[in-house]
Amino acid sequence: MNGVMLVTGGSRGIGAAVAVLAARNGFDVAVNYREDERAASAIVEAVRSSGVRGLAIKADVAVEADVVRMFEAVDTFGPLKALVNNAGITGGFARVADLNGPALERMLAVNVTGAILCAREAVRRLSTVWGGDGGSIVNVSSLAAKLGGAGEWVHYAASKGAIQTFTVGLAREVAGEGVRVNAVAAGIVDTEMHLAAGDPHRAKRTGATVPIGRAATPHEIAEAIVWLTSPAASYVTGTILEAGGGR
Repeated sequence: MNGVMLVTGGSRGIGAAVAVLAARNGFDVAVNYREDERAASAIVEAVRSSGVRGLAIKADVAVEADVVRMFEAVDTFGPLKALVNNAGITGGFARVADLNGPALERMLAVNVTGAILCAREAVRRLSTVWGGDGGSIVNVSSLAAKLGGAGEWVHYAASKGAIQTFTVGLAREVAGEGVRVNAVAAGIVDTEMHLAAGDPHRAKRTGATVPIGRAATPHEIAEAIVWLTSPAASYVTGTILEAGGGR
């Protein structure tokens, strides 16, 4: 067994795929969710089918008290070894001139503040300075951080740019403390995110424009994420791994 992996936003999409794959690789998995308890329970059952332990934890990563409580629940579950900062929202499609203030604040609270708060709690458990045995943090980013998201979601792209800067900085800060920090910048992925943003056909339509000729599956992105938490990536930190099909 590899210890516990906490996957935020683990009840669907990339997070769900990470949880299931991590279980197959020997991790006990804590699946964080905000609303959909049924979906989280289904992923926990899939995790347990691999012969490891699974736990669903309800928490809003944008709320500091929820984040602290979530990590305390993980402490009672088992020793944390990896955090996958996957929870995220797009804030919807909008040009910058048409942005809604409250929606923008919520998106930044989830995508940026939430990820940083979760990383803070993870470092306090993984870092050798804090008495930990080391471990890994993987932040889920997007190629939008490089491409800009013009005409659709510049605001979302900016949040992922912040996460990539945070990844590099934190990696250098804790590299000597046994903690590796990386990010996976995903391209077009066939998940419910596009439906939630208001365009259910976006993955298929834009996927056709990718050099590889299609959108990624959540499992393909999960493979990159779980690899970064594995001993095979023991010398990899501060890296933004692009999984974009050549985009």
